[in-house]
Amino acid sequence: MDIKYIGHSSFYIRTKNAKIVTDPFDPVSTGLKFPKIEADIVTISHGHSDHNYMAGIKGEPLELTWPGEFEKMEVRIHGYRSFHDKNQGAERGENVMYKFEADDYSVLHCGDIGHSLPEALVEEIGNVDVLLIPVGGIYTVNPEEAVKIVNEIEPSIVIPMHYHTEGLNPETFKDLSPLSAFLKEIGAEDAQPTDKFTLKREELNSSEMKVVVLSTI
Repeated sequence: MDIKYIGHSSFYIRTKNAKIVTDPFDPVSTGLKFPKIEADIVTISHGHSDHNYMAGIKGEPLELTWPGEFEKMEVRIHGYRSFHDKNQGAERGENVMYKFEADDYSVLHCGDIGHSLPEALVEEIGNVDVLLIPVGGIYTVNPEEAVKIVNEIEPSIVIPMHYHTEGLNPETFKDLSPLSAFLKEIGAEDAQPTDKFTLKREELNSSEMKVVVLSTI
């Protein structure tokens, strides 16, 4: 399984049988370029324009926007109901966390999670090899809160997303924390960006959690 970072909260995940895109973003609202990309499965954590840009997706994918259990092309998907804020969705609505299971690996995309996770939800989610988590604050958990979720989930690999980057629309996203704030909080300040992350069982069997920073494609 290969994971590439399109940007913001959007990833391109390639399994042996399927192409997955998470939270495709509108280039107009974000200020970031979104490539024309083909997918078999697209997950949308919530209905905001920086997470639901289906116009950028080629093909006839399975489009998921709600919680539940799904399967396509030997990929099992579990959607978990959560919230975009700390007040049960009263401020920004609901959020769906999607867990992908394929090729004997599990990847959890947190969407725009805005709160710490109840113990019951952590137990329901179960084992996670790779955690894709927002770290920029304002609209999601901040760096400190993200580290708390990391400690709750206990993944082998953590890949941060949804932080301040050059090119983001300053009117909307100027107050997001930079990636460096999260890396400092989690003790991974030496992490160097890479273009692609390929899951390898030996890395996941390590007793030490690893933070992977992905460059955008």
